[in-house]
Amino acid sequence: MTEKIDAFLRREEVPSPCLVVDLDAVADAYARFRVAFPQAKVLYAMKANPAPAVLARLLALGAGIDVSSRAEIVRCLELGADPAALSYGSTIKKAADVAWAYEQGVRIFAFDAAAELDKLAVHAPGAEVYCRLLVDNDGAAWPLARKFGCDVPMARGLLRAARDRGLAVRGAAVHIGSQQTDAGTWDAAIATVAKLYAELERDGLELIHVNLGGGFPARYRDDAAELEAHATAIEHAMARHFGNRQPAILLEPGRFLVADAGVLQAEVVLVARKSAGDAIRWVYLDVGRFSGLGETEGEAIRYRIATDRDGGAEGPVVIAGPTCDSADILYERADYRLPLDLAVADRVRFLSAGAYTASMASSFNGIDRLREFYI
Repeated sequence: MTEKIDAFLRREEVPSPCLVVDLDAVADAYARFRVAFPQAKVLYAMKANPAPAVLARLLALGAGIDVSSRAEIVRCLELGADPAALSYGSTIKKAADVAWAYEQGVRIFAFDAAAELDKLAVHAPGAEVYCRLLVDNDGAAWPLARKFGCDVPMARGLLRAARDRGLAVRGAAVHIGSQQTDAGTWDAAIATVAKLYAELERDGLELIHVNLGGGFPARYRDDAAELEAHATAIEHAMARHFGNRQPAILLEPGRFLVADAGVLQAEVVLVARKSAGDAIRWVYLDVGRFSGLGETEGEAIRYRIATDRDGGAEGPVVIAGPTCDSADILYERADYRLPLDLAVADRVRFLSAGAYTASMASSFNGIDRLREFYI
């Protein structure tokens, strides 16, 4: 928690649950990212946190934006973003949305299937395109494999077809998974890209860019490689597999730029046991998987948790949300321990919660949406 957020929560009477994001911390994370990757084109993956205040701050700092829908494009344009700075990175788009985005001036698109290529050729003539590859996501807390991408032989055919249909073929796109804890995963992904580029060069198609996506981790409970380790791994892998003819790099950080800048504060609604002799307490909060903590599905993202009663004796807990759905359990197997004197109405804070909280929150059961404060 930054000093700025701590002071805000002590000073203000905020509703519960709420997300508080320190915009200066977002700017600091972007500055650190630019130092680690001085030559790369940076496209903020706005799905991590699409708040206008976050977008405005990053646009002012020179970031491009990775968008995934018409609504995201509208928000960027309303903030004065140059449509040429937007990359429509979703590989699953309606033809009408492709046409609309192209009319607005968006010129960068991704695809990974023949039918998607058809949409781009018809509705975004001459646009810059990237074909997304299937790559290993081992080490990622939130994998993004299987649903997106295609293998090298298919990508080779698709990119040749894109060239033949008048599109400006720029390269391949990969994603090694969100919250990638192992920097060593980059080597295999970049090797796959290099193999594709070598084959396409023999076909007379030289690719000048590569979109390496995101995956750069935030500071959750479990250890993860630091940003600088990722930068070094990418640098070494590019040199190893491309030598002196390296394509220009595009990167799409999301989580890294906003997660550590945010704190989600919740309230204890109930503390209970399932039997008189049960050693494990159930702690029910006024926020859950449906109202901001969706990434606790499968206990994948394990937040650091702080309370006002920290410092005393602790005991094992199951942490659950407030809804009437039994799937609304945050942590049951991850061995979370909270103060033994934690009580109803106490405040609980999820640290590094600026990413994929407000953007994934709903109002299931009529529970109020997560309130947001950007300071």
